This record gives sequence, structure tokens and C-alpha cells, in this order.
Amino acid sequence: MNQLKFSLEESEIPEKWYNILPLLSLEPPLNPKSLDPAEKEDLLKIFAKPCVEQEMSQESWIDIPEKVRKIYRHWRPTPLFRARDLEDMIGTPAKIYYKYEGVSPPGSHKPNTAVAQAYYNKKEGMERVTTETGAGQWGSALSYGANQFDLPSTVYMVRISYRQKPDRRPMMEAWNGEVIPSPSKKTEAGKDRFNEDSENPGSLGIAIAEAIEDAAKHENVHYTIGSVLNHVLLHQTVIGLETKKQFKKAGDEPDIMIGCAGGGSSFAGFSLPFIGDVIEGEKNTNFRVVEPTACPSLTSGRYRYDFGDSAQETPLIKMYTLGHDFVPPPIHSGGLRYHGMAPIISKLVEEEVMEPVAVSQMEMFEAALEFSDVEGIIPAPEPGHAIQQTIKEAKRCRETGEEKTIAFLLCGHGHFDMEAYREYYSDELEHIEYPEDEIEKSMDKLPDVE
Repeated sequence: MNQLKFSLEESEIPEKWYNILPLLSLEPPLNPKSLDPAEKEDLLKIFAKPCVEQEMSQESWIDIPEKVRKIYRHWRPTPLFRARDLEDMIGTPAKIYYKYEGVSPPGSHKPNTAVAQAYYNKKEGMERVTTETGAGQWGSALSYGANQFDLPSTVYMVRISYRQKPDRRPMMEAWNGEVIPSPSKKTEAGKDRFNEDSENPGSLGIAIAEAIEDAAKHENVHYTIGSVLNHVLLHQTVIGLETKKQFKKAGDEPDIMIGCAGGGSSFAGFSLPFIGDVIEGEKNTNFRVVEPTACPSLTSGRYRYDFGDSAQETPLIKMYTLGHDFVPPPIHSGGLRYHGMAPIISKLVEEEVMEPVAVSQMEMFEAALEFSDVEGIIPAPEPGHAIQQTIKEAKRCRETGEEKTIAFLLCGHGHFDMEAYREYYSDELEHIEYPEDEIEKSMDKLPDVE
């Protein structure tokens, strides 16, 4: 294998997270009833206090607690590879690198924030945490992180993923997580949907509503979230900070950075330390954020205030959205099936710092298998979208002769996604684009707030 690996020492794990909020003018979250800017007290009902403070912080650097860094050492620093075999296969003059987060215990980038959120909730005396999960990566990470602090967890898993990815359930249970298919009969938010249709495939919006309701009904129980919100993206910046150090060791720097996005946390973590340099005029890196055509919040959604959940209980946040009642088609990229995009990512797309791209699941699987054929790693379907765009950019360089440096984030492995690959090989998958008329119907139900 003609592959270069750029490693860091354990001592080089970042000691602080990077906060981009001081460089952005984000619209504030709104109280869903008064429509006034949300107060800390609104968020403290469901989140740990340090997470709420980080959500609104104007400090550029925030200390990573030593107990969190100690657990990070189980898998961090993660490697940066130069994919020379992929370059040779494409026949491109471009250099291709990828940062690989699949070496964590749950197999993805998600524990970077799961461990932090579990730590803060344990420190506050919480007796349990709740959350939602799409494909299961976040639920697995939260169960793992909570278990590190002997903290019970309850995970509401989107029903279609619960069926498509059965191995995720015992993984969460191995870390003492309780796993409930959503919509369920356990909450009012789930019961209504379940009674309407017991075969409802579910959505992240429904699962979020169930997890929040569960937490709100019990003392000493908090809700945790795996993407979208500012503090989650903050925790993920360990990825980009390490990547910066690794590029310095490689004697190179990226011209184009590419990542998939459902809520936006992985690509934000990878790119925000570099975007800070762009905003401050130090670099001119380009950024491509890739989503599925079946859930095109950035490429077909609207930049509006919307709820984060289907029950309309969360604060309103300004984001690109397909509508809070959006129920996505049952594609295999379960982590990319959320109706909205992180406010930070949405703002950067709106200001044209990031360029959004939509990729079909057929194109994604073709690219993922091309990658695994030469690089050996079978990617999760989610980062397969980033791989497809990377190959496209590399082919463009082949046509133009440009010697660009392309970096993408391989945010997780595909070991729990073999059923998806089986369906691809069996020609059981189809190209899915979310209908424009359905998007327009959802837009009519958005809150009347600009």
C-alpha cells in the first residue's frame, strides 16, 4: 500500500477547543413562545450548565477538562493519511489526504463530544442522560461516553435505522445504554406518531422530541445532543486542530477541505480551525460541505428560524431547514437525515465561506467502494459522500493539470453498514431526491419569524 501516515504524540492532543463564535454574527436562538432571544435558563432545563455557557461563549479558546483529555487518549490523536493509491487510481496531479476518525471505540468522531457532555452532566450530579440517534453512531458514542463516568443513558433510535442497523443496539447495550426505537409509546411525542402509524420510519426530529420530553419529565436527568448546536461543534474542533499540526509535519496545507454534513458537527470540527484563518485573511482555503440528495437542507432548504424537533418544544434556531415535520426517505446514511443544519454551518454557507453540494446514495456507494478498493478502509455511508466529492475534485485537477491539495474527513468506518453495501451489490438501492413540492409544503409550516 503506497500510503503515508502522519501521526502525533499523545502529548500533542489539544488542551483547548477552538471557538469560532467571536468571528461570526449568529442570530440568537429564540424562546418558542415569546419569540424573544432565549435566556440561559431556557437551555439549563435540559442541558448541563457548562454546555450552555459554551453555547454562547465569546472566548476563542476553551479548556478541555483533563478527565476528558484522559479518555481522549484511548484513541486520540487520530491519524492523517496521504492516499497515494487513490491518487494513482484517479491519475490526478492533486494530493489527497484524509483524517480518519474511525479509530475511536464506537468507530466515529462522535465520542469527541459524547465524553465531554457525559463528563459535565456527571459533574453536575445527573443520574441519567437521554439522547436521540439516527444511524446509531451518536447513540453508540453517548453510551460509551456516559459509561466512562458510570452514568446511565437512554437512546431513542430512529426506527428505520433501528431495523437497518441491528448491530448498533447491542453495541450501545454493551456500554449500558437503553435503546428504544422511535417513535415509541414511552413519550407523548412518540405515542401520537406511533398510534397514527406503527410502521412510521421515524426521524431525528421525532427522536429528539422524545429524548427531550423524557429528560424534562424527570429530575436529575439531562438531554444530550450529537450535532447542530454550537457547543457540540466546539468539542469536535480537536479534529481540525490535530489536522493542522499534521499538515505542518507533512510540509503541506490544504487548498480544498471536504466533509459530509447531516447536522454539521464532524465537518465543523475538521474545518473550523482552518476557517478561522480564512475569515481573518491568513488563508484562502476552499470548503465543500456534502449532503445527500434525499435530505438536501443546504442545497434545497431555506435559511429560516425553525424548531429542532417535531414536537416544537426546542428553542427556534436560524438554520437551513427542510421543516421540522420533515420525515426523510429511508436512505442508509442515517446520520445525514436531519431536517436542519447547524447554525454555524448555515451561516458559513449563507456567507459563501462554504459551498454546499448534494450527492445521491448511488454515487456515494460507487465512490466509497473505489476508495475501499485501493485504501483498504470500508467507509460508513455518511463520509462516502465526502469521498465522492473528493474524487470529483481530483478528476477536475486531472483535467486542468492543477496540483491542488485536497483533504477530506473520513469520520467513521462502515463495519456496521454491511447490509447497506449488500443492498448496493444486489441492485436494491435507488436514486432518491426529496421532492421540491414536499419541501414547499414544509416551508408553509415554519414559524413566522425572519
